[in-house]
Amino acid sequence: MVQSVTSGMIRSLAMLAPKAAFFIGLLLVPGTVAAQDRPDFRVIRTAQPPKIDGELDDAAWQAALPLGDWLSYNPLRGQSGSPNTQVFVAYDERNIYFAFHCFDSEPDKIRTTLTRRDNAFNDDWVGLSLDSTGTHQTSYHLMVNPSGIQMDAVNTTASGERFENDLVWDSAGKITTDGYVVEIAIPLQTIRFSNGDDVRMGILFWRHVSRTGMSFSWPDMPPGDWVFERHAHLVFDHLTQRRLVEVIPSATLPVSETRATPDRWNPVSGQMDAGLSGKLGLTSNVTLDGTVNPDFSQVESDAFQVQVNQRFPVFFDEKRPFFMEGLGLFNIAGTGGDGNMRIAVHTRHIVDPSWGAKVTGTGSGFTFGFLSSSDETPEDIGDRGDAVLGKSKLFNIARAQYGLGGSNYVGAIATDTEYAGRHNRVAGGDLSFKVHRVNSFSATYLYTQTGVEPAPDTHGSAAQVTYGLSTHRVDATSQLENYDRDFQMDTAFYNRTGFTSGWSYAALNFYPPKDNRPGLVKIYPFLWSKYGHDRTQGGHERIVLTGLRLNFTRQGFLDVDYAHGYEAWAGQRFRSGHPFGTFGNVQLVRWLYVGGNFHYGFGPYYDPTNPYLGKAINWEVNGTWQPNRHFSEYLDYNVEHFDRASTGERVFDVRIVNSKSTYQFTKQFLVRLLEQFDSSNHRLLTDLLASYELVPGTVFYAGYGSNFEQRAFQNGELIPNGGRYLTVSRGLFFKASYLHRF
Repeated sequence: MVQSVTSGMIRSLAMLAPKAAFFIGLLLVPGTVAAQDRPDFRVIRTAQPPKIDGELDDAAWQAALPLGDWLSYNPLRGQSGSPNTQVFVAYDERNIYFAFHCFDSEPDKIRTTLTRRDNAFNDDWVGLSLDSTGTHQTSYHLMVNPSGIQMDAVNTTASGERFENDLVWDSAGKITTDGYVVEIAIPLQTIRFSNGDDVRMGILFWRHVSRTGMSFSWPDMPPGDWVFERHAHLVFDHLTQRRLVEVIPSATLPVSETRATPDRWNPVSGQMDAGLSGKLGLTSNVTLDGTVNPDFSQVESDAFQVQVNQRFPVFFDEKRPFFMEGLGLFNIAGTGGDGNMRIAVHTRHIVDPSWGAKVTGTGSGFTFGFLSSSDETPEDIGDRGDAVLGKSKLFNIARAQYGLGGSNYVGAIATDTEYAGRHNRVAGGDLSFKVHRVNSFSATYLYTQTGVEPAPDTHGSAAQVTYGLSTHRVDATSQLENYDRDFQMDTAFYNRTGFTSGWSYAALNFYPPKDNRPGLVKIYPFLWSKYGHDRTQGGHERIVLTGLRLNFTRQGFLDVDYAHGYEAWAGQRFRSGHPFGTFGNVQLVRWLYVGGNFHYGFGPYYDPTNPYLGKAINWEVNGTWQPNRHFSEYLDYNVEHFDRASTGERVFDVRIVNSKSTYQFTKQFLVRLLEQFDSSNHRLLTDLLASYELVPGTVFYAGYGSNFEQRAFQNGELIPNGGRYLTVSRGLFFKASYLHRF
């Protein structure tokens, strides 16, 4: 079955490929990127590995790298003022080691917490960007706060930083009398590189100072540049990676029960489930991942969102480890931001996989990946009823990029899904390049073929072109995109089809003199506008958004804006926009971070047969309270009112509360409580979880969850949205997995 489907995919893509190849050929126009002066540092091999304990008393730390001035990159570019930071590098046959001595004249003002991984960006931190393959297409971003808490991401040219997957590495941090110290050990098995002599890796260091809100880097990153244009180089005399062989067995035991009547529960249900995932290094640059009967139970619940009167689907992040790793590789240029397509491969469309396999790697200037998986309970596109009963859906996704120097690349993508007589095949390409550093350009073309036997296939295409300009004074971006009505891409997350539109954004940056800006760092008025024609809804759309944005110290930000326009829906034209909108956030003191937004405006009620104009008010407040290094409380309160504009009649009033209370005993062990309330669904979710994570992959969870809903009891049945709140379901949850590297 797999062989026949894959063969069908290859035949179909062979027919589609000339269209994509022709498009890419048209885009390959000459472009140049200014050459950078990137110093080389030859790394000393250490005979005695340093102890990762936050102490710089090891023989490996003989001499700091002779770095120059660190300059700011956020929110200002090119400003001096970074505290002195020393960096040390060493390696042996198993690891690359980094150490940072971060001097600070006011060590009592350093902000640090014990918290979960990837959750310490409001603290002080220091870290690095490592392009271990030297392709300028992928880099590992590793950051550590003064308590040794890790934050890591895989950065790609198409997707930017993606924090979903967690790498295996070691870190420690400690506050000292003159600042703080951080040590890092990166196993060679964790990263990809080419074995041999004189191995070169791109490197960039950065540091964030919480109380000023400023981030600094070495080398510097001028406007328009990101890490791939600015990496210096580490040179290793000889590196050889031991073959990576990794297995993660896992076991899950859910125990749950549902309410039968207000006074009686149904029988308890629960069954032990086991799974196995593995990783094999085919070479030092190519890795095979596989999973059988994967344990994809979701430990972290999706935060509640307003889903009433939403024209477009609501997006939820991927949280399953097998799919998160290397996810950024499968994205394409021009997605995200204000465009129609958020991501080209959204693996949450694979609902309940029975198995999965993935190959990713680099070589000869290429970065590539292939993902295949079978979904046992897929989404039924088209509501085909019994025709799909008991049938699995097969996903095949292939992606490749070729580096053109710097962060420039040309890429191709192909996807195929096969499901009970229905197929969806997509082929396309993308291009991203910069001209003279400050000018960036990207283009994407996708061609789709979809069919349900025995009906004939339908065909559609989508394309986008984006231009960006980034200087010290001006930031500007424009995008044009077109989607045919018959465009379908099962793997992607996008809002709509059957439209052509274009949008532009421009901002002027002003930097008040330091002596005259108490707390104010940057001022930038902006203008965003969009115009298009929606062939599906039968009309034109236009909106203009203008406003003022301010950056402050203490990680402060404030936006005040005005929007006016109209949109097409169900053959009618409706006013849209808001006379007033604002949002902002600030680290008021070390222990309190607050944010919020408020919007008042107009828009349609998205009924397909009887739409009407409405007035909406929505506001939100949120904050994180951290009275000490161990405890944090996050609270978010979101309110949305919608009234019929002609009569003032209240259509809906939604209130959503998301709360997370966390006590972090150590770097590995935490207990957290989620409480989430949604008034539109009359639902309250509570979720208590204890988690112990030694390293990513070796983890134990134990939890209890309950779901309260408003239910009435009539004629022997529980009826939604009436009566009193009852616990309609509850359960215990146990999960354990163990990472073993051979």
